[in-house]
Amino acid sequence: MPKENTTELNREPDFCRIYGSVFLTSDPKYKSLAHYVVYLETEEAFANLVVFKEENKLFADKPGLWYPAPAHDFADHVLFVTTNRAFADFSVFYTKSRSFAGCRE
Repeated sequence: MPKENTTELNREPDFCRIYGSVFLTSDPKYKSLAHYVVYLETEEAFANLVVFKEENKLFADKPGLWYPAPAHDFADHVLFVTTNRAFADFSVFYTKSRSFAGCRE
């Protein structure tokens, strides 16, 4: 039986490390470029990641701080938006307060 790696068990999910410029799209032609499929949550309590939209890319330097990229070519992360929560890798809620941004996992 393989030995358990406790660091792997305690590691946060990869989507908790998303920050910087992010391009969100629901256009199927960009789905193959997407790193994750996300669902935009209407309630903060159900979201995996709470996001604050930064107006300056330089300030989007921590998880949950996103600068909306104008196109996929300029984005650090490309995310495909789905309307079906069951198909999403994680859910996102946009907050108006920078201090609330971050991962909920």
